[in-house]
Amino acid sequence: MDYVMETMGNLIRQTAFFSLTWGNCVMILVACFFLYLAIRKGYEPLLLVPISFGMLLVNLYPDIMIAAEDASNGVGGLLHYFYLLDEWAILPSLIFLGVGAMTDFGPLIANPVSFLLGASAQFGIFFAYIGAILMGFSDKAAAAISIIGGADGPTSIFLAGKLGQGGLMGPIAVAAYSYMSLVPIIQPPIMRLFTTKKERAIKMEQLRHVSKLEKILFPIVVTIVVVLILPTTAPLVGMLMLGNLFRECGVVKQLTETASNALMYIVVILLGTSVGATTSAEAFLNLQTLQIVGLGLVAFIVGTATGVLFGKLLCKISGGKINPLIGSAGVSAVPMAARVSQKVGAEEDPTNFLLMHAMGPNVAGVIGTAVAAGTFMAIFGVM
Repeated sequence: MDYVMETMGNLIRQTAFFSLTWGNCVMILVACFFLYLAIRKGYEPLLLVPISFGMLLVNLYPDIMIAAEDASNGVGGLLHYFYLLDEWAILPSLIFLGVGAMTDFGPLIANPVSFLLGASAQFGIFFAYIGAILMGFSDKAAAAISIIGGADGPTSIFLAGKLGQGGLMGPIAVAAYSYMSLVPIIQPPIMRLFTTKKERAIKMEQLRHVSKLEKILFPIVVTIVVVLILPTTAPLVGMLMLGNLFRECGVVKQLTETASNALMYIVVILLGTSVGATTSAEAFLNLQTLQIVGLGLVAFIVGTATGVLFGKLLCKISGGKINPLIGSAGVSAVPMAARVSQKVGAEEDPTNFLLMHAMGPNVAGVIGTAVAAGTFMAIFGVM
């Protein structure tokens, strides 16, 4: 009987009930809320579901993220090994490979002005960098936080890992992916605020046809130019352009399908759950996290606003041929930001089709955010 009671006592003590803190309970509720947004509201479910579940797991069973050197048996937790792939920049780079294989760069090639719109939307990144410095963050931490303004989760994770800001990776990644999923809610009010009804109703001319040769040369030329200027961008820009070359060259259909489907989804699972698992109560529930989330929101708002305002400038310069709404797509949330430009424009005129025009700045924004990350790495001498 004593053996039975002792065994039952051991089993009960091994349950998570005895180790749960109030912070764990709060984070479990946050994870459930994110799951609700992903499943019920459809906010970027491919990202939010694994992130939310990783958040749930680590707050129920913290040892799932324990490092091998801290474990009694010398074996680390499952999600710790997934997380190492984030720190080593492997998963973010593979995400870019998949994005390149799925994305048509034709609208950007057809309208090179899109590069300027994509660049203008990166202003929020440098605004957030200055803000983070003023709030007392170190220069490297400020740089890692600022990339949230580009609404680019993989680049945020990549830069945080490269700059040695692993302790901030969880809040930074969750903030970046949250704002990516909330693009349809955050951007429209800003777009309407800075544009007139007449500007939102502007119809743009149909884009010119882009030849197959142009589409093949584009990723090669961009890789050569960007990596020569900023070699530190090679992991992101190189993988993005390699994926696009798979898509456009027409001779590696199997690689294109693998990169854009099976590999992409595997990487999303690994990256999402490991990022979510960095949000333990101890790491997430503090003033610093609130500052990061706040700075990210401000940066995203500023990036959207500067993209629209630069679009207004180009609208005037072009004699009313450019709809300023497409400037908001200069953030890196592909293709969500471009769809929002289409949606807001269609509210004024249902026959107005801005999606393909907005894809140009949207793709340029992906490249621009990677270049911004590479610039920070170059400034701090990180390879």
